[in-house]
Amino acid sequence: MDISANNALRYHEEGRPGKIEVVATKPTSSQLDLSLAYTPGVAVPVLEIAKDPNNAYRYTAKSNLVAVISNGTAILGLGDRGPLASKPVMEGKGVLFKRFADIDVFDIEVDATDPEEFINVVRAIAPTFGGINLEDIKAPGCFVIEDRLKEMLDIPVFHDDQHGTAIIATAGLINALEVIGKDIAEVKIVVNGAGAAAMSCARLFVLAGAQRENVTMVDSKGVIYAGRTAGMNEYKAQFAQETEARTLTDALQGADVMMGLSVADSVTQDMIRGMADQPLIFAMANPDPEIRYELAREARPDAIIATGRSDYPNQVNNVLGFPFIFRGALDVQARQINDDMKLAAVRALAGLAHEDVPDSVLKAYNLTSLKFGPEYIIPKPFDPRVLLWVAPAVAEAAIKTGVARRQIDLGAYRERLEASLGRGWQLMRHIINKACHDPKRVVFSEGEQPKIIRAAFVVEHEGIGHPILLGRPEVIRQTIQELGLKFEPKIIEPHNSEHFEPYSQMLFKLRGRKGMTLAMARNQMNLRRYFAPMMVHQGDADAYIGGLVLSYLGTLGPAIEVIGTAPDVRKVAGMYIIIVRDKVYFFVDATVNIDPTAEELAD
Repeated sequence: MDISANNALRYHEEGRPGKIEVVATKPTSSQLDLSLAYTPGVAVPVLEIAKDPNNAYRYTAKSNLVAVISNGTAILGLGDRGPLASKPVMEGKGVLFKRFADIDVFDIEVDATDPEEFINVVRAIAPTFGGINLEDIKAPGCFVIEDRLKEMLDIPVFHDDQHGTAIIATAGLINALEVIGKDIAEVKIVVNGAGAAAMSCARLFVLAGAQRENVTMVDSKGVIYAGRTAGMNEYKAQFAQETEARTLTDALQGADVMMGLSVADSVTQDMIRGMADQPLIFAMANPDPEIRYELAREARPDAIIATGRSDYPNQVNNVLGFPFIFRGALDVQARQINDDMKLAAVRALAGLAHEDVPDSVLKAYNLTSLKFGPEYIIPKPFDPRVLLWVAPAVAEAAIKTGVARRQIDLGAYRERLEASLGRGWQLMRHIINKACHDPKRVVFSEGEQPKIIRAAFVVEHEGIGHPILLGRPEVIRQTIQELGLKFEPKIIEPHNSEHFEPYSQMLFKLRGRKGMTLAMARNQMNLRRYFAPMMVHQGDADAYIGGLVLSYLGTLGPAIEVIGTAPDVRKVAGMYIIIVRDKVYFFVDATVNIDPTAEELAD
């Protein structure tokens, strides 16, 4: 996606400059409101917090407030541009926190390059916040800063440049290895880069099961080997290997995985040609990767490739991590984000990629299908389910490892997160919960359609009902396999069904006085749009869903002819559910009766 300089500047300048604002969450329309918001009413929570500091989570915004803090020494791919120049990035981070996890952010730019000075500033302001997200701080100072602050503070401190990238990359690594059938404990991994993200990735790979002796790190001076002195520090020394390899080319020879956390064009086609069969190539430098996707694909058609860009498959994007990790940590008032919480996020992201992808995500990326495999090992950033998978996993890990101040019911928490996604999700959850208490048999007339098969899978997977698909069994099973679903639904092909003749006889009985012959009834019963409602009429199904590819009339007409209306109902009506600004409206009649009278509407 090409973005011009003028467009970027205009976006930040127009209207109120910048990207964030502070909005009051309590009414301020009366004198009483103002007296409660400030003096004298504010004195009461002051005294309560003085008695017990944990009351700050009850009476202030602390429980949903994160500080995004930087000194601007390593801004994206722009290097050291100073604290003030980093402000647009920190504001942008705040926008992402709010957009994806409804977390409020104060961005704070600190004019301090000395780690000790920076640490003292952050420690002094920490009581304001429920968590601290460190951003764009150069290595190795970032390691010292994070480690010291984690020791000093009793709130989560998380350097996203390190751990965010590591969590997403590790989830992608686990899934990619599953696709090609390799064991993480046995693969040879080369980490191209030795900065903050590279160090954190290497550590998390080891925590996830990789052997430290199988992880080789390469920086601008070559392989980090045992005994090397040039350009070394205590953090690089942790990954020094006993090896004869001295260059990136040497290290990649026979390697299974290349993790690029370096600079653009640092990897060549010849380098990756020397890698093992079915290599994993994660070229994550931004905005331009270590090797262009097209070049990597040309040199290694058998590779699984991931980048940091949205215009190629398998984007390693930190937005899949930090908003949801902090959401889970904040909601249990965690004292830290520990390794178990990071691994919980890894497992949640890896697991989500195995799930069927909803239409809302496909539409957001202009796709018709997407399933777990070489080009889909990481969930898409705009998948709303990431919140529902990662935040509860992180919260649960915090509780289990004893760093949570607050215990929560995880089932109720998931439902609360769904409600936060909007009234649509809340309404669906209410309906789903009701359906799950008494699952019904649901027949889908267009059972060969991929969208219908995916919907039926969800119905069964979530315990909503028992799906029945009408269609050719071989076609349906082939489509299920192509979609990558583990699903064995009940399939009925009408003309081969034992019910075909009884249903034909019943249709003749129902419609004989309307001029339908038995032969005509048999012809109609070959049509799934007649067979499905007849299943409901005869008690072999409880509900019927159709109309994806047929016209509205072509679907509704047979249902009316076969099932009919309840005895006290004279008019069939259609209904739309419309959600506007978190309010739910039911509109009747919107589809069947073109110009209903007042009496007909009342009926």
